[in-house]
Order: sequence, then C-alpha cells, then structure tokens
Amino acid sequence: MKRILVPTDFSPLAERALKVAAQLAKKFNGEIYLLHMLELPLQLVQSTASGSAVASGSQNLPEALFFMKLAKKRFSEILEEPFLQGIKVHETVEFHQAFDGIMEVSEEHNCDLIIMGSHGATGFKEMFIGSNTEKVVRNSTIPVLVIKNEHDDFNINNFVFATDCNIKNKHTLSKAKRFAEQIDAKLHIVYINTANNFMTSDEAHNCLHDFIEGAELIDYSLNIYNDVTVEKGILNFTLSINAGLIGISTHGRKGLAHFFNGSISEDLVNHANLPVITFKI
Repeated sequence: MKRILVPTDFSPLAERALKVAAQLAKKFNGEIYLLHMLELPLQLVQSTASGSAVASGSQNLPEALFFMKLAKKRFSEILEEPFLQGIKVHETVEFHQAFDGIMEVSEEHNCDLIIMGSHGATGFKEMFIGSNTEKVVRNSTIPVLVIKNEHDDFNINNFVFATDCNIKNKHTLSKAKRFAEQIDAKLHIVYINTANNFMTSDEAHNCLHDFIEGAELIDYSLNIYNDVTVEKGILNFTLSINAGLIGISTHGRKGLAHFFNGSISEDLVNHANLPVITFKI
C-alpha cells in the first residue's frame, strides 16, 4: 500500500475515501495519487492518438481552462485539510471519461490499491452495478476498496473473506491474506451454503480445507454459513461476528452480477454500510 489511487469528484463520498487513504498512507509511509477527471461535454473534447482526451478547438479553450482552474482550486483546498498533513499527495487532473482515466492512471503510476467512495443507497448489489465504481471493480487488476461511511479510525479487527471454494481462484486468498496481515486483522474465510448450491457439512469443510491448503494462514477462522442467498449470507455472517470489512472476488467482465443474484431486504441494506474490498480473479 505504498501507492494509493483515490479518484475524487470533490463530493463528501470521495472525501470519506480520501480520509481512509490518508490513514493507510500514514501507517505504511505511502503516497496518494488524487485524481479528478474532467468529463467535458463531447463536443468540447476530442480524442488524441494516445487515447486520452483534450479540449478541441481554440474556441473551447476558455471553457476547458475554467474547469481546469476550478479543479486546481478544489485541490488546493483539499490539500489544506489537517488529515492530509505530512502525506505526499500527487494531484492529477485529466480530460477523460472517468473509468478509462482511473485505469490509465492506476497503471501509469503502478498503484497498489484504489480507494473509492460509494453511497450504495439502493443496496449491496447496486453499490457497484451500473456505476463507475462497478466498472473499476470489474476491471482493476489491483484491489479496490470501496468506502461508504465516515471512518475516523480505519481500524479493522475482523475481516470477512467470502469464497466459493473454487481452487482456480486460490490466488485471491493470497491477496486477502496479505491485506489482512497488513491491517493486522483476523481473516474469517466463509463459504455461504444455499439451497441452490447445497453442500453437506462434511463436503463444505473438505472444500474449505482444500481451498486454504498451502496458504500458510496464521490468524484465521473457517466458516460455513447457511442462508437463502449468497449475499444475504455474507451480510448476516459479517454482522454475526461484528466484522468491519468484507472481501470478495470478482470475475472480470462478468462484474459482480454472478455473485449477487437475489434481492436484499431493506433491513439488510442498513447493515451493508461496511467497507468492501475486491480482488480480481
């Protein structure tokens, strides 16, 4: 976590993500890449050979400069915030579509982690689906930490990692293990047993043990949790052990749709206000 990318639209949601990034940067002596994308109207933007976007035509230059100066002003205000003092922050403003720009900057600066804000007002599933956050989660090769609430002290004691026990996805366990060790949290590996994909207790235990074989885990627990859907099971299990972070794996272009197939009741949505970290399969 030496290089942390934080996309910002200067909203309170983005500020929550930045505050968590600041805490992690201080803890690991890291740097923050604060990125603002200027998504100008299409008629004001033209693509360059490199794929990035620039203001097109001299007649549009004043408007482009106005947005750029406004962004720089907002950056200068943010950098005065007490929570950023003592942290090296790189400011980047680009004319680009948000998702494309985030991916490019992440790769260009060899970032280790992306932290994004999300309201998730319509639930755990919709927190990602159909948004720039979901696109980043779906395509990012590095972990993406999604922050929904204010965290004055991002101190996680219990970290839930949900798995389908697929041995082909074992490398995501290594990523979750490394993250848990970095933040000094106990890792709770859970398989959610549902009627649609039922295993006996013995089968599930054997599956979990096969999944963790060779992972050299130290501070962890193995869990089987029965529920009506996978997503409800994750939320209910997380609530039952009072965990502070949920980790899941994502399947590239399939996004999270394969993982969340049911609807979530309103009271469960209230318990979904936890940070979620995703690891690319």
